[in-house]
This record gives sequence, C-alpha cells and structure tokens, in this order.
Amino acid sequence: MLASLTTSVSSFVRDHGLQAVFLLMLVDAVFPAASELVMVVGGALAAGAFSAHVSLFGSHVSHGFWSYVAISLAGTIGYLVGAWIGWAIGLWGGRPLLETRGRWFHLRPEQLDRAERWFDRYEDWAVLVGRITPVVRSFVSIPAGIFRVPLGRYSVLTLLGSAAWCFALAGVGWGVGASYKRFNHGFELVEIVLVAGLLALAAYWILRRRRRASTL
Repeated sequence: MLASLTTSVSSFVRDHGLQAVFLLMLVDAVFPAASELVMVVGGALAAGAFSAHVSLFGSHVSHGFWSYVAISLAGTIGYLVGAWIGWAIGLWGGRPLLETRGRWFHLRPEQLDRAERWFDRYEDWAVLVGRITPVVRSFVSIPAGIFRVPLGRYSVLTLLGSAAWCFALAGVGWGVGASYKRFNHGFELVEIVLVAGLLALAAYWILRRRRRASTL
C-alpha cells in the first residue's frame, strides 16, 4: 500500500510538474501528503531525471538551476496558500470544530491539547519550528487559526519554514539527478522493509494480547 502511494505521488509529479507540486504541497499544509517525496521527485524532474520537462504556463523551463528554482517556488507558494486555508478553517471553526469534526483533519482532542501547549511554550516560533518538523508540519495550520496567531507573522514564519523545506528537499532530488531511479529503487526497498517490520510488530502485539486474554 505504501509503495503504491509512493508510485502514485511520483507519477503525478512527473506527469504534471509544477501544478502537481503546487497542489500537493497545498494539501500537505493541512493533511499529510508526502511532501518529502513530492519535493525530492520535483527536484529530480528539474535535473532531467525523467523524459518530462518542467513547464510554466505552457512554456518549458530548461532542465537545471531555473527548473529547480521553479519547482521549489511552486512548493513554497502552494504550501503557503494551503497554510492560509488551514488558518482560516481554524479561525472560523475554532475549538468546537475540532472537538466535533477533528477526525476529518486527523486531529483528536488530545492532539489539540498538545498543540496548545506547543504554542504556549514557543508562541509564534511554534509556527516556524513546526514547518520544518516532519509530520508535525501538517498539523500546525488549523491550530494556529484556533489560537489566533496573527496572520502577518504567521505568513512570514510559514513562508520561511516552507521555503527552507522545499528548497532543501528539491535540492536533494536535483543533486541526485540522473541517478534518481537507482536512488528511488533503494528507497522503495527501505519502505518494504519498514512495512514488513510494522506488520510483524502488529502481529506480535495481537498475539500477545490474545495470550494475555486467554490466561485471565
């Protein structure tokens, strides 16, 4: 399942370039959408690892530095737009929205409580730190609106964090360049091992619970 998702995301980015990066990063600002993979594949596309070209409004951007910049900016701007949407959802719906519909956004009440402590501890810097933290970065936007982080500072800190994230990860893909297919093959093998390990742990946990229940 994980390998299938990875293949789907990679194919979408290869086929649709800037538009795919913009859209997926917009989504990732509210829901986890494999932003790491999106930007690495985008960087590889910019380096010419695939037959497709990076295009902007129908015009091809030559492979190389400017394609890398275009991909990175598409991710940065897409993420910022998504972050505004998430902030607006939090501001409009408030805590009651997440208490009743939190499962829509994969935010349970206890996660919201942790987010509140996070914002109390780091204040506005929680936005910047969250934007460069894997997984956490997708769960900052809505709480920021709920806790009424000022939009101006929120936008600046989000822009800085998302730019650092997008340019760095696209740089990895761009640096790997033509070797991306070998790199991706190795990455898929790692994913398979991780999934197998998780399944083994789940089976062990279920077996242990059954044995414990049978002894009661």
